Amino acid sequence: MCDTQVLIADGAVWFAKNSDREPSEPQSVVRHAAVSGDTAARLRVSHIEIDQVPQRHAVILSQPAWCWGAEMGLNAAGVAIGNEAIFSKCATMEPGLLGMDLVRLGLERAATAAQAVDVMTALLARHGQGGPAGYKDRGFHYDNSFIVADTREAWVLETAGREWAARRVDGRGAISNALTIRRDYDRASDAVASTGIDFARTYDTRLMPLFARSQARRDAGLRGLDRSGLPAFSRMAAQLRSHARNNEAPVDGSNADICMHAAGFIRRHQTTGSMIARLAPDGADALFTGTSAPCLSIFRPVRFDGDWSVLTSEAERVEAPLWRRHEWLHRWALADAGLRERLRSTREVIEPQIFALVTLGDADGAQRADRLAASWHKVLWESLASLEPPKLSRHWRHLAEQDGIGPGLSI
Repeated sequence: MCDTQVLIADGAVWFAKNSDREPSEPQSVVRHAAVSGDTAARLRVSHIEIDQVPQRHAVILSQPAWCWGAEMGLNAAGVAIGNEAIFSKCATMEPGLLGMDLVRLGLERAATAAQAVDVMTALLARHGQGGPAGYKDRGFHYDNSFIVADTREAWVLETAGREWAARRVDGRGAISNALTIRRDYDRASDAVASTGIDFARTYDTRLMPLFARSQARRDAGLRGLDRSGLPAFSRMAAQLRSHARNNEAPVDGSNADICMHAAGFIRRHQTTGSMIARLAPDGADALFTGTSAPCLSIFRPVRFDGDWSVLTSEAERVEAPLWRRHEWLHRWALADAGLRERLRSTREVIEPQIFALVTLGDADGAQRADRLAASWHKVLWESLASLEPPKLSRHWRHLAEQDGIGPGLSI
């Protein structure tokens, strides 16, 4: 499950997303350079080949280790996109584009949010969507919805098979694994527009959104966005750290949590990466955790040039060293209330400084912020190296054995 939110206020567009995936699936933040004059005719995405284009924007993506596409990201033109699984009546295992492929393709090929909607829907109409979308669960498949934002506006784009509907965001918007567009679309595929159908009622299923508590999460997100006060990185981060019961212990969580913690069969997915961004005419600033559980993580800045601690090279993307090192810290914290409190209390000292430095809008401030974030992790890793880890639950012990995530990871 996932949650994506957008807020248009104070002369900027604020974007936030939690990527909820299988708890064993590494996710890395990877930067891909702009391309000009590419002569390649074809491109292999996750499951199929499509036509390549010669010009592509530089992108920063949060990518699951196994697939070509991305859960969320930003391009150098100031466009941000995040996707959600939709369990529509049209979802198929027949290979097509994944929603994650469409996120990356929209970012690489579009300079505005509206252009990205055009790119993504044209590709959807031509190639369709489908195929395995899980890491170990290769039977997991779904259709997709998206929030597509730029420095001036945002769109909700929802799909079912090759059909789609899009609505321009008025002030704020949130999506959470269920279709929300009914007849109130601003644009739609020909089959939808010509019949005037209720998109959500026609294509959505009932059981999965109910089980996933999709409406509860979306309502919680919208309530948070409706609160008074100016938008800020801290506010968007708090949105992504939200637990429905305000519970301190992840084991007490539920599918109504925006910050999702896995718990066996009942909650099979967890938040494996998070992103917040401010998109404004004077420039875009983005921060990613690059790690699981935003309530136990810190947001790190990244830009399109320079070295940044959250970035993983393409060569190391499958290994995902930052994600894996933090994952042991995260799993330790699930069983150790003292460590959870230490993570939160030390972060609450450092992260406001990070956000203040990034808000300055210059590279020097962002680099200072990055050093603060990296030092937070380094101190924690080193302090735990000589300690005896707690006993994990049966569920997490089983995953640790499968994943090779444990105290032997280098720091």
